[in-house]
Amino acid sequence: MRTFVECIPCFFKQALEMGKLFTGNELIHKEIMDEVARLIPKFSLGLTPPEMAREMHQLFRKRFGEQDFYKGIKDQSNRRAMKLYPKLKEKVAQSNDRLLTAVEIAIAGNIIDYAAKSTLNIEEEIEKLFQDDFTPGKKGIFEYEDFRKDLGTAKTVLYLADNAGEIVFDRVLIEELCDNWKIIFVVRDKPTINDALMEDAILCGINEVAQVISSGVDAPGTILKYCSSEFLKDFKEADLIISKGQGNYEALSDCSREVYFLLKVKCPVIARHSGSMVGDIFLKKIRN
Repeated sequence: MRTFVECIPCFFKQALEMGKLFTGNELIHKEIMDEVARLIPKFSLGLTPPEMAREMHQLFRKRFGEQDFYKGIKDQSNRRAMKLYPKLKEKVAQSNDRLLTAVEIAIAGNIIDYAAKSTLNIEEEIEKLFQDDFTPGKKGIFEYEDFRKDLGTAKTVLYLADNAGEIVFDRVLIEELCDNWKIIFVVRDKPTINDALMEDAILCGINEVAQVISSGVDAPGTILKYCSSEFLKDFKEADLIISKGQGNYEALSDCSREVYFLLKVKCPVIARHSGSMVGDIFLKKIRN
């Protein structure tokens, strides 16, 4: 998905939030915004939003050094999500369609997204998921039967992770798959917003149910031209690809192979691009 003009204010918002995580100095915040403002004219609308986010993160690394600005937030997200893990598993165990419920849970976990909602109250948002007999959102485009059918002919599933904390919800779905399919779970290579890294996957027990690898990417989306050769081999050879979250949708919705996108639509631009509405849960195979 290319960048739209409406994405530009979000770049500034994200940069400001990152600056506030590092320092309370308003003068430094202004300097950061000035630097981002100088990047914008050089950035083509033909590129994907995660590519601009990658440029911004490189700017922060140059100014503040290599560090994980969101580590405290990610650790908190992981801990709180792990406390909910038994409740999530109970929902699956009580379901008449375990796979469907696990898919809904995985998508519901996509609320843990600081790029879209920097003031997120994790406990409050997650508690909403368990009201009204667990309704993670209105189903917009939801190709569940196609997904189930394609799983039936697959042997290897490549699962592209999104955020820390959210991966606990992914684990619930992976545990419904791992007895019958080889699962390769893919995390980011370097810190970027609150996206999951290898350490997050291990902390949340993903390595117990799947092979965990890095994409080689240091951006909040799987930008193929920056991925490692090892990952690209798995991406090409996997029988089925599950892509979680808006950042991965932005990076891969125009890629040359079939990908199943699982996400909760939180952005009007993505809603328009995907033919959905904000608040929808979205499951769709995109073919280019």
